[in-house]
Amino acid sequence: MNRSGPSAPTYPFTALVGADELTTALVLSAISPEIGGVLVRGEKGTAKSTAVRALAAVLPEQRVASGCRFGCDPDRSEDCPDRPHEDAPTTRPARLVELPVGATEDRVVGSLDLRRALGDGEAAYQPGLLADAHRGILYVDEVNLLHDHLVDVLLDAAAMGRNTVERDGVSISHPARITLVGTMNPEEGELRPQLLDRFGLTVHVAASRDPHVRAEVVRRRLEADLDPAGFATRYAAPEAELTARLAAAREAVLRIRLDDRTLRTIARVCAGFDVDGMRADIVTARTAVAHAAWQGRDEVTRADIRAAALLALPHRRRRAPFDAPGLDEELLDRLLDEEPEDDPPGGDDDGSPDRTPDDADTDAPSDASEGDPSDAARDAGPSGPSGRDPSGDSPEPPSSEGANQSIDPPHESRPEALESPAPGGFTPADSDPADSDPAGTVAAGTPYRARRLELTGVGAGPSGRRSPALTPRGRVVGTHPTGHEPAGAPVHLTATLRASAARRAGRTGPTRVTGDDLRHAITRGREANLVLLAVDASGSMAARKRMGEVKTAVLSLLLDAYQRRDRVGLVTFRGTGAELALPPTSSVDAAAARLAEMPHGGRTPLAEGLTEIAKVVARERIRDRNQRALVVLVTDGRATAGTDALARAQRIADAWGHTAETVVVDCEAGRFRMGLAADLAHRMGAEHIPLEQVAASGLVEIVTDRTRPRRSAA
Repeated sequence: MNRSGPSAPTYPFTALVGADELTTALVLSAISPEIGGVLVRGEKGTAKSTAVRALAAVLPEQRVASGCRFGCDPDRSEDCPDRPHEDAPTTRPARLVELPVGATEDRVVGSLDLRRALGDGEAAYQPGLLADAHRGILYVDEVNLLHDHLVDVLLDAAAMGRNTVERDGVSISHPARITLVGTMNPEEGELRPQLLDRFGLTVHVAASRDPHVRAEVVRRRLEADLDPAGFATRYAAPEAELTARLAAAREAVLRIRLDDRTLRTIARVCAGFDVDGMRADIVTARTAVAHAAWQGRDEVTRADIRAAALLALPHRRRRAPFDAPGLDEELLDRLLDEEPEDDPPGGDDDGSPDRTPDDADTDAPSDASEGDPSDAARDAGPSGPSGRDPSGDSPEPPSSEGANQSIDPPHESRPEALESPAPGGFTPADSDPADSDPAGTVAAGTPYRARRLELTGVGAGPSGRRSPALTPRGRVVGTHPTGHEPAGAPVHLTATLRASAARRAGRTGPTRVTGDDLRHAITRGREANLVLLAVDASGSMAARKRMGEVKTAVLSLLLDAYQRRDRVGLVTFRGTGAELALPPTSSVDAAAARLAEMPHGGRTPLAEGLTEIAKVVARERIRDRNQRALVVLVTDGRATAGTDALARAQRIADAWGHTAETVVVDCEAGRFRMGLAADLAHRMGAEHIPLEQVAASGLVEIVTDRTRPRRSAA
């Protein structure tokens, strides 16, 4: 755990340049922690972590009850386990607690104090990071890499303001009013939609493309590194001014009330963007109140609602992982201006608008002056964030080609409808006219839900939500023999006490628990798997219109992997070589963009494709030898690129051995078939499945219905 107040001065919050939307979201969440925290999404090197750490330094100091393990407010009646607080209160800086990605659940929520339990026989509670972060900021860098159940715990605490522990003989509930801030790089994987919705606000940050802004960022960073103390002194006055303004806004937010007309406007905006549930309405209302307090207003205005919607709705309106983030600001302005000025008390019926967004006046004013993104560089200076309404410049981008196309549902796929050569259209393996077709691209259809992939046996791969495995967390199924427990294995308290009691019954050793009595639990959970698709993208495949179906299957598998923490990779081979078109990933946004650009056409370099597959599998095994992989090879078995193309591919297949468990999907079509893919599968020791049995949906079924995975050599 790290707290604010390091030896070197923190980079000043008011010195941040070109990050108005980010600083505004952080400030509003600090004013009203009930908003639910902030999720900061953005590319590398965009000052995400710097901004969060800088915020803690400008938060007002806190009065705390002396001797309270939870840092409770003596001026507020809180249900605290350490009450009554009899000592005189003291003050302390607001805390910044950093949660490492590898933290365990007991370190986060707290657990039994083993020292007192084993030494004194007392079941005492040892507070965790949630207790340390009470009334402060809990910062989670790379929150998308944190295990799902820990994210759930954090978001529950942020929403309820309390942490309840029922474990290891401990039953306790303590206050945990935290400002939760998570940062992430979307290229490294996404959060599940359920978890995205639980964050109050979201901000997408990107480096400015304005040379003047970029130069100012570099200049200030270099100055801060050269003379940290002097740089901090230069911004001391603006920092103090910002602290005072935050304290005033925290008091003002309690006095602002939302009238019925404002609440109906917020509800109309949320309904207009088709968000699920009511959390969006509540968060938008709280954010609008906080924004009004930040601006020094006594009531919530249209500008406050607009600013709140731009921060609270973008991550809630995403209907699927492949949809582009952002908010349609033109629609937002129409929804805000839709209700008549003279709305009667109570409105018509339930207050629903008389006009739909499509009927609204598209020429309604948009208050562009309040949210002009070009003002960011002018307003970011020594005086700190301007407090203006954040609008950003991220309207919903147009969908990529094929994004709105649809394919038949999986159960309606008809293999016989696919093209095949004319009767008697036999083509030698080393001379396929289709292989010389110019390169092109094919759009994928709408991805569909894939059935669950669950490998048999018990693996030992990274924690996920897919196949059974022995993991650091999960259900206890036994104990490790003494001295053979792996690193990170949790202590099994009951087994430890039993071992100690058995030893004392035998009158051996000391009468208290010793290190030799410790027993560690064997826990069984679920692991993430790697599904590697290897696709023949040559002209012969394109001629039979397989690429659209294959791309759709890849997207469907990736969507399933995104939901279950799996990783999916894609190898393609065409022309004279092979490439890793999609490195193993769980980032659906990066995958969708890469697949949309994947070309097809040319000859068939099968040997090069097999070689690339083996390299990827070997490389991933080095990175994590416990992660189990399945290769799905989609090909007709032809090899037409280079000399002795087929012979070279056969030699590689003969030596495939334990490279990876493989399925060969045979794409050969026509009345006369050479059986090259079947021979390839036999040489590789792989399962052979004709394409007419799988089509697009069948390809997913091959992967998700696998029941005989290869067990690791270990």
